[in-house]
Amino acid sequence: MAQGAPTILDPQQASNPIDSVSFRRCTRCVMDTSEPDIEFDENGHCNYCRDFVVRLENETFVNHPTRNIDVLVDAIRKTGAGKPYDCIIGVSGGVDSSYVAYLVKSKGLRPLAVHLDNGWNSELAVANVQSVLEKLQIDLVTHVIDWEEFRDIQLSFFKASVVNLEIPTDHAINAVLQAMAVKHHVKFVINGGNIRGEGVGPKSWGWNNFDLKHLRAIHARFGTRPFKTFPQLPLWRFGFNTFVRGIRVIPILNFVDYNKLEAQELLQKELGWRPYGGKHYESIFTRFYQGYILPRKFGVDKRKGHLSSLVVAGDMERQKALEILATDPYGEADADTDKAYVLKKFGWTEAEFTAYMLAPVKPHTAYPNSGWFFERAPAVLGRAKKIAMRI
Repeated sequence: MAQGAPTILDPQQASNPIDSVSFRRCTRCVMDTSEPDIEFDENGHCNYCRDFVVRLENETFVNHPTRNIDVLVDAIRKTGAGKPYDCIIGVSGGVDSSYVAYLVKSKGLRPLAVHLDNGWNSELAVANVQSVLEKLQIDLVTHVIDWEEFRDIQLSFFKASVVNLEIPTDHAINAVLQAMAVKHHVKFVINGGNIRGEGVGPKSWGWNNFDLKHLRAIHARFGTRPFKTFPQLPLWRFGFNTFVRGIRVIPILNFVDYNKLEAQELLQKELGWRPYGGKHYESIFTRFYQGYILPRKFGVDKRKGHLSSLVVAGDMERQKALEILATDPYGEADADTDKAYVLKKFGWTEAEFTAYMLAPVKPHTAYPNSGWFFERAPAVLGRAKKIAMRI
């Protein structure tokens, strides 16, 4: 158990406290009634894993006759002919992005790796990026965000008291990857997103990180510094890159029989990669956010979604997932040490942080957003997605 990991400050502090009397868990995955929108069918299967099964069928292409890894690699080679690089890959040091680097090199592609340094990298993350890319002989470009500007943006999301505190980082990553593709005239941006490892999860756990209107609105309300250098990707620019420039965003792990646990073993054996103890825990901020803030303030344990994905995909036994859930979400890291580091980096006192943890949770819809677009324009988004995935 993480040292010094406290219990929830107040039972009512979590947005979805578990009622032990009516508690129920899905009989197929490990999602449960701590999520208020969960529903069960006659077999005891929840709506989250039922939706996941459909996505697994529609969004993976391991055995697709015309859209498979070989066809994809051939298309990337053709569009990259005569250029220094034929694809852009994002790297964080985590297992998914590290395996993407391994996979594209094993297929004979010539990637340019791009890393976003937002000031929260762990030493292990830096070491993993360096070890993996050096052994694979992949060029790296690191985009360093201005810390004072980024700090102000992150703090504005804390003040907004919304659940998805990762929007600033995730948006910046997408913006930088798109910018690097344009700069190097590359048609393929390859990421480590994959259905098998992250396809289960309620919408209430987050908000679309492409929603720049929402990001700007929260910062305008609570921020103190203007945007100057923060990477931004307006929807119109993403659309222009997709429809006019022909840049495709490819979650390449959906094209192979990707098993996260097997990938970890391979990376450790062949590339000197070392594990973090949690999904996306290569970032100190993400580790503290997912392992400490989410469960205590919002009543969300994101491991349920990650583990449920692995269980339903057949990559992990359900009993093993339940055993993991019985442990502290912080894993083997020292929660007290990380907490002290985060508070010092943000310039917070203990009292200010406690006040934040006890502040009422606000829905993302409490602030201006483009949710209407993402919900009411499925035809446009579907068309963009088809073009982005076109091989």
